[in-house]
Amino acid sequence: MTNIEQLKNLYASLTGAQPTEVIDLPISGSNRRYFRLVGEPTLIGAIGTNQMENRAFIAMDEHFASKGLPVPKVLAVSDDQMCYLQEDLGDLTLFNAIEKGRKTRVFGEEEKSLLKKTIRQLCDFQFMGADGFDFKVCYPASDFTRRSIYWDLNYFKYCFLKATGLEYDEEKLEDDFAHMADVLLRSSSATFMYRDFPSRNVMIKDGQPWFIDFQGGRKGPFYYDVASFLWQAKANFPDSLRHELLKEYLVALRKYKPVNENYFYSQLRHFVLFRTLQVLGAYGFRGYFEKKPHFMQSVPFAINNLRKLLETPYVEYPYLSKVLNELVNLSQFTDGLQKRALTVKVMSFAYKKGIPNDASGNGGGYVFDCRAVNNPGKYERYKPFIGLDAPVIKFLEDDGEIIVFLDHAQALVDATVKRYIERGFTNLMVCFGCTGGQHRSVYCAQHLAEHLNKQFNVKVELVHREQNIEQTFNPVAKN
Repeated sequence: MTNIEQLKNLYASLTGAQPTEVIDLPISGSNRRYFRLVGEPTLIGAIGTNQMENRAFIAMDEHFASKGLPVPKVLAVSDDQMCYLQEDLGDLTLFNAIEKGRKTRVFGEEEKSLLKKTIRQLCDFQFMGADGFDFKVCYPASDFTRRSIYWDLNYFKYCFLKATGLEYDEEKLEDDFAHMADVLLRSSSATFMYRDFPSRNVMIKDGQPWFIDFQGGRKGPFYYDVASFLWQAKANFPDSLRHELLKEYLVALRKYKPVNENYFYSQLRHFVLFRTLQVLGAYGFRGYFEKKPHFMQSVPFAINNLRKLLETPYVEYPYLSKVLNELVNLSQFTDGLQKRALTVKVMSFAYKKGIPNDASGNGGGYVFDCRAVNNPGKYERYKPFIGLDAPVIKFLEDDGEIIVFLDHAQALVDATVKRYIERGFTNLMVCFGCTGGQHRSVYCAQHLAEHLNKQFNVKVELVHREQNIEQTFNPVAKN
């Protein structure tokens, strides 16, 4: 008897009738297969390849359901426990429900609402799910231990790092792995650790999140799941949204324990790094070795997460940090990044000669009119100079009007540059115009260009059009 026939027989035993149709559902990251058995009612059939893993899921599901947690109830199990039937929650995953936000990095209120519900529910899952649960049923491990940490770190080392061809000192790397294990284990707690908690493992039914695929869970620190959810590679959450969701999580967490926010955030970043390495190991194995394109497509997102994390040094792991900085700067990971990196073009110009065109096709960006500022050009002694020369700079700064003007312009441009970087935009143009394009506009354009390059480490192309001066400020490579 095939497994599909077993599912049909289970369905018939449960409902008294055969399903009218059996639909093969898309395969996810695991080897487990799912089917939709259409009938009254329509149910989901699961066929697992590992009996111990199936047993873990079935036991967890029964326990979580008894706690009132939103999970699909298992309704029937085959004698050999290789197949089972569960409630059908539909087809809408949280990952798909937030698709617009993921693609644009602008998340609407409805999307944010779903994410907030999910992260609050996650906290309940971790604490209520652990209450009275026998962790001995977990598979392949009942606890988050040093050994399980090494499994994941070596997964990264052998399935991803080595596959890139990057040379490294294995002994020094292992020393930092040991130190990371020490740091992670100081957060041990008797909570349920979902472990693999991306937005694909959340179904949306009647506007509410329901949790699935928790069979790899075990006892462990709650930080891991927060990192898994908020730093999921392809979820593409901007930092501003992560901070908003973390506040929601902390509110939920305080229902169960006192919270030291400084410690929470300092410890969380270690779990984010650890989870990112584990994910890259999984992508390497599924992508490089099993040749599954979905996982290779996720690598750039995970590398970008890692690159962002490394902007704040992990002084606890000096050699690992060195290797990871070399990793994110490999040409195979930076060539595409350079094509997508933001370039800001800053220009000074004379209004009497026309506003500059935007050759990038992006539409022109900002044009600031400096003519309200006191003009040094009306004084004979400043006519030989431009806005880069000391006498003009002193005149403008002593007068003070241009400082206020530039502060306001800079604040507006800063906010835009930040969002352009978050959303992956590649071009922005900012122009400053004055009467002759010689003094005020040149001063403003020069100062803004230098500021943007220093503040955001982006490429800035500066053009003083009427002075025929061009200068490029390139990003500084980070070690």
